[in-house]
Amino acid sequence: MAPVLPLVLPLQPRIRLAQGLWLLSWILVLAGGLILLCSGHLLVQLLHLRTFLAPSCPFTALPQVALAAGAVVLGTGLVGAGASRASLDAAQYPPWRRVLGPMLAAGTAGGGGLLVLALGLALALPGSLDTGLEEGLGAAMAHYKDTEVPGHCHAKHDMDELQLRHHCCGRHGYKDWFGVQWVSSRYLDPNDQDVVDRIQSNVEGLYLIDGVPFSCCNPHSPRPCLQSQLSDAHAHPLFDPRQPNLNLWAQGCHGVLLGHLQGLASTLSSMLAVTFLLQTLVLLGLRYLQTALEGLGGVISGEGDTQGYLFPGGLRDMLKTAWLQAGVAPRPAPEEAPPEEAPPKEDLPEA
Repeated sequence: MAPVLPLVLPLQPRIRLAQGLWLLSWILVLAGGLILLCSGHLLVQLLHLRTFLAPSCPFTALPQVALAAGAVVLGTGLVGAGASRASLDAAQYPPWRRVLGPMLAAGTAGGGGLLVLALGLALALPGSLDTGLEEGLGAAMAHYKDTEVPGHCHAKHDMDELQLRHHCCGRHGYKDWFGVQWVSSRYLDPNDQDVVDRIQSNVEGLYLIDGVPFSCCNPHSPRPCLQSQLSDAHAHPLFDPRQPNLNLWAQGCHGVLLGHLQGLASTLSSMLAVTFLLQTLVLLGLRYLQTALEGLGGVISGEGDTQGYLFPGGLRDMLKTAWLQAGVAPRPAPEEAPPEEAPPKEDLPEA
């Protein structure tokens, strides 16, 4: 059976292949480390923002798979660097000779599979962020007032910190706060007629006002922050409600977080794609180096040319051989027994 993709490797090309693989392997180690850092940073960001993501959002699976892929890539690069360096010394290569084959198989199946899975998630999952942030931010705003409700007592602190840190207000804009009750009923005066009228005028019995929390205020504004009666053009002198960005953060938190997280996912997907190409080159080079050295008894400086290849025989023949060795070869059908002859009929005497 002819080998698959054979390549003749004289002495100097073999040495250059081993040296080039050593360099590529260390570049692969660097790429694996960068993937670990980038996916770890994304995971930390998601942990900090988990309050504003719906629990059903699958985006959190991306950094976890990328972390596993980065760890396998890092290991593959270290193995490649050690094997390529050892191949230049006949005394150091024998231990690698026994384990390089299984390591190549594990790196191809495990590392390649995880990289493809992580790259697929990086390309597919960012679309789920839109819905996840929409639901999560809506729930966080609805629980802003529940400072004494178990399970939601940190919602106000988290929402204020989010708006101050990311310079955003509301879900899509400051007017989103007009549709939720963000003032706790504990701080409302039930004897105040304005409070009673607002609650009774709402179908759900909520106290709604045209105001925003203090964390929506822009500290760079030249005038004191205006938080209440933002819809009334006459409530504040020299204030135009059509230009609230003079006092409040102009962007909604949904767009800010969506751009931030999708940017991290885009960077991670680019790194995964480059790393996948690097790992493919390293694994192919190690396979050619391994098979070339097998023809020389593991000595790279052996005389004469040798041949490296991917598989020792045709892929179809190799799969057929593996199928037969597994004991699942079709068994011949048992021979059919000849039909039994019917017993002769006895002649009955005539009456």
